Amino acid sequence: MDNPFGYEPIEEIKEALQNNEPAVAVAKIQEYLDQQNEIPLHIGITRESGSGKSTFVNAFRGIDNRDERAAPTGCVETTSEVTPYHHPNYPNVTLWDLPGIGTTNFPADKYLEHVGFEKFDFFIIISATRFRENDVKIAQEIQKMGKKFYFVRSKIDNDLHNEERSQRGFNAERTLAQIRENCIQGLQKQGVEAPQVFLVSSFDLHLYDFHLLEETLERELPAHKRNALLLILWMILKQ
Repeated sequence: MDNPFGYEPIEEIKEALQNNEPAVAVAKIQEYLDQQNEIPLHIGITRESGSGKSTFVNAFRGIDNRDERAAPTGCVETTSEVTPYHHPNYPNVTLWDLPGIGTTNFPADKYLEHVGFEKFDFFIIISATRFRENDVKIAQEIQKMGKKFYFVRSKIDNDLHNEERSQRGFNAERTLAQIRENCIQGLQKQGVEAPQVFLVSSFDLHLYDFHLLEETLERELPAHKRNALLLILWMILKQ
């Protein structure tokens, strides 16, 4: 991983440690922790094929699917390789559209190795239906790396439509709460610790939990940046 601050700051920290000046080293590290806006963040967006992953990447960046800068979308798998997309409002934030897990080119048992999971700071795992075995496996591997992840149930408007057609006393808010709780309980039973689940629409991603997801990421962004910087420092200082 590249050092976003250049060579000199890291050398200053290494020199302080070599001279047995831990207070100086801590001060230098804190100085760079305060420069969080300069720290690059890499967000991996992953899921099985057909979950609306690329559409989510575009909506998260505030870009229409028809925009020339948009991630390609369609009714077939359109992401064939790990592809970066920069966030227009956060220049140092890059969303990585990852190929669908379980496809011929990216089988589940080799998926983490193929996409290079270790280089991402945190992840968003998307499902169009129930979260399945592959989602849980990915989450467990992310947990082992000590990194954060969020679950997103896409196409929730389809679920609401189906429920409305089948229920006599349909209530959208109650149904959303039930779906969310069902997702959380199902993931916890599979050993996923404290899963954060957000429900979004397949046609208008700004409905339902989309704003809540944005607020959560914005609130937790500083912690992700601190973790990213500490990882960078650790990787360089151990050399």
